[in-house]
Amino acid sequence: MSFLTPYPCTGCAQLCNPFASLKTHPAWLITQFFFVSFWCITYPILETRYTSPLVKKVDYEMKSKAGFLSLAEELQSYILSFLPCQDILRCTSVCKALHQMYMSSSDLQYIVELSGQCLIPVPNTGNLTPVSERLQLLRDRAHAWLKFDIHSFKTIAMPEIDREHELYFTGGHFYFWRDISRSATIFPALSEPSQQTIERDWPPGTLCTVPHSKVLEVFMDSAQNLIAVVYIDNRKPEMLYIDLGALDSDRVHPLAAGQTLFACEPLKSDDNNRVKTSETRVKVCGRHIALQHYFVLLDDDEVGKFYQHMSQLQIWDWQHSTTSRSVLSHAVPFPHINPTDFCFLESNRLLVIIKDLMLYSIEDTSRAPQLLACFLLPVPLWNVRCFFQMDAIERSPQQARRTTYTSDPTKQLLCVTASRLVFIISTRVFDLDGKAAAMSIPWNRWGPSNTRVLKNEDPRQCKINVCGNRILQSFNGDTRMKLRMMDFSPLAVTNRRGLGRVVKEPSTVDIADFNCESLGSLTTSLPYVEVVSDRLFDGFQDIWVNRDGIHLLNLIVEWTGVGSDRHPTGILTRLEAIDI
Repeated sequence: MSFLTPYPCTGCAQLCNPFASLKTHPAWLITQFFFVSFWCITYPILETRYTSPLVKKVDYEMKSKAGFLSLAEELQSYILSFLPCQDILRCTSVCKALHQMYMSSSDLQYIVELSGQCLIPVPNTGNLTPVSERLQLLRDRAHAWLKFDIHSFKTIAMPEIDREHELYFTGGHFYFWRDISRSATIFPALSEPSQQTIERDWPPGTLCTVPHSKVLEVFMDSAQNLIAVVYIDNRKPEMLYIDLGALDSDRVHPLAAGQTLFACEPLKSDDNNRVKTSETRVKVCGRHIALQHYFVLLDDDEVGKFYQHMSQLQIWDWQHSTTSRSVLSHAVPFPHINPTDFCFLESNRLLVIIKDLMLYSIEDTSRAPQLLACFLLPVPLWNVRCFFQMDAIERSPQQARRTTYTSDPTKQLLCVTASRLVFIISTRVFDLDGKAAAMSIPWNRWGPSNTRVLKNEDPRQCKINVCGNRILQSFNGDTRMKLRMMDFSPLAVTNRRGLGRVVKEPSTVDIADFNCESLGSLTTSLPYVEVVSDRLFDGFQDIWVNRDGIHLLNLIVEWTGVGSDRHPTGILTRLEAIDI
């Protein structure tokens, strides 16, 4: 059959009847859709060549029987559900009939709502809740965040903790460790009765039982039932080790390739160099563990001691090997201003902040990380800290089975605090889309429209945390501390229902170097909706935000006396849980 024949043969006639194959494979339905669409688009062109009465008659029959609008609404919705969100919105805005079909289709609206909130569906959850109810729940939760009612809270009982010890939040649990006594504690935040929880103390000396060892860092991941203990052997202080255990027992983690991960020996410029560890930092994402080792190379020569500050970052696939060749080393010119940090963007990509944003692939840990791109920054960095939360890793397996959606790792927020600034960056800039590897991307090409830069004059007092597309930040009010929430998701403006303040206009901040010398200004324009709570606080030791709510470690000032004789007598801490 020639494709120029205006009427299809018997074999193709079935293709032109969409209702004849409703029970076929979805891919075949898509083929039918595109065949009909192709015919409807190209046939008017062919009509200029074949204008016989027979052709005109067939043309009339084809238009009346084979048009997309002649399909049942359920089939139209099913076909469009295979398209991306933006294409769904474009198609359903073509005419009134398609728009009405969209407004009556909970399935299409659910797809658009998920994409607009930068979420992706979780397959095979066994959730039988109707799509219409899931859609309404999704919209209501987004609206609840913009109400930002933090007056109602529950107090979490917590062990005594010194203020110099940092409290960490992981998968519905808090933990901290004491370096001097070599002890640690993990305890659950308020949770559902059905949620599996872990509550445990490690008495002094039990975190690491290796003789002559010194514990440098402790990391816990309740979602993976993992505790990682970084230590050195004082008899050979240049070597670092990581012991992998289970949180709920004294056994080695059942998925670990071995009990101990072995770090590579620091690179020395001379055999006479001595290594002195100054700081370590460990982070975990799924099967990958990354350890950043800050150390000093000491060289005793005839003139005196020579110092060189270095950083070595090593990544392991801890479930498959206890060794790794995936190592990055570099000199640290100004170690006292903490110029580096890192975070996992996905399970196979790592972002390292060394003057600029360096994006690496870590799929193969048998070799050094592969540089994908360098995103240039317009200002020197100091006191760098990186905040990024992977929702899929944060939730426990039991929770993951109950949820129907999770954050899209390619459309979240990365928050970097540095140089008395807050860089709020959309991770969509790290989607290289097949571009050449190891390229340098200037700030003016990636930064202004994908970033919002804010002032952070007092990093010690003003805390910040991120989850998905929401930022929680404390700031100085007129007399006391306040909290604000910023929602950067595309549908935040639609879901706000009159709440909050929409910020679309560009904002400009002044920038300076470490010596306060002016470097000009930065203008950025990533849009968001801001809500400020009217609740006042004395201060915060830390704040956390996750998909289900907020946790605050408040500093509460105790007072005595009345009027002019009133004065503070002490500071208490209170851990609060606020469900959203």
